[in-house]
Amino acid sequence: MKITSVTVTGIKLPLIRPFIVAYETYYDMPTLLIKIETDAGITGYGEATPDQHVTGETWESTFRMLVHHLAPSVIGENPFHIERIHEKMAELVYGSPSAKAGIDIACYDIMGKVAGQPIYNLIGGRYHEELPVPYVVSILEPEAMAKEAADALAQGYHTIKIKVGTDPIIDVERIRAVRKAIGSSVQLRVDANQGWRNRATSMWVLDQVKDCNIDWIEQPVVADDITALAEVRRQTTIPVMIDEGVHGDREIRETIVKQAADKLNIKLMKCGGIYPATRLVAQAEMAGMQCQVGSMVESAIASAAGAHLCTAKKAIISNELVGPLMFSRDVAVMPFEEKVIKLTERPGLGLEVDEQVVAELAQMSTVIV
Repeated sequence: MKITSVTVTGIKLPLIRPFIVAYETYYDMPTLLIKIETDAGITGYGEATPDQHVTGETWESTFRMLVHHLAPSVIGENPFHIERIHEKMAELVYGSPSAKAGIDIACYDIMGKVAGQPIYNLIGGRYHEELPVPYVVSILEPEAMAKEAADALAQGYHTIKIKVGTDPIIDVERIRAVRKAIGSSVQLRVDANQGWRNRATSMWVLDQVKDCNIDWIEQPVVADDITALAEVRRQTTIPVMIDEGVHGDREIRETIVKQAADKLNIKLMKCGGIYPATRLVAQAEMAGMQCQVGSMVESAIASAAGAHLCTAKKAIISNELVGPLMFSRDVAVMPFEEKVIKLTERPGLGLEVDEQVVAELAQMSTVIV
């Protein structure tokens, strides 16, 4: 089997409400869909959702990277030869993880379809039967965040994650307001998205909210300062999760050596896809770290890929694959039942991509043969 063509399509998915994090406000989500066709008549779909603040890629640069470099390099390759494909992409281009993830996911979709198996059966088999998702609250005023969190509980969510990181003093108010609104027993996770920047500010905030029963604090310091994260972990009793600080093998090794985190947030767009993500899970598990699979707020395609990874791995204890719930329109239907992802036994990603919706949302598209 050989890859005969790759189609790269840039779309912008409409958000139901703005998504606000420490470093950006999003009114829609730019993403890239990758369709790989083979000489066996099997088609696979992937997705690249770059974030210049995290992966160093823009929507436009990722489109060009795929069209001019990565997609041409995989023409003629067997999609089952995933390690070879990753090696070839790595030799061709340094970094560009979301672009590589788009190729990787489409190859796994093809592998599953050829084998007649869901992707999770190709990477370990089903471990988790279902995947509960949290409700993610964007950065707003404390009272607004508290109300939104309380409303989410009324809608059936059992876990709340809040975004903070714009102002340490107001962040304390945000955390306290949300905890009061949802009660003491509901799981509460806090993500600063690097917004507290350094150890001193992070510790000041965490000291103010140490009685708020936080499940974990995610990436309080800048991504590159794993030493500072290790210092925070040593000085707080709140579990620490690293996110933007780990892209691949080099950073997870440093994190483990420095004992900088209790938990690891894996994103396919940071590490380059499903194949490198399985390596991160294995390393974290050996170090006694639990994992989460996060999202750049992706469509059903990349969200499903993340869900297959979650389903197959014991060490992955949570996920934030909530992108499809945040869009007013998507390119496929994610298998949600209430607030839980339940993957079927359909082969590959298990999705039916609506090509008409893709065409209607398309803002740029190129076929590489």
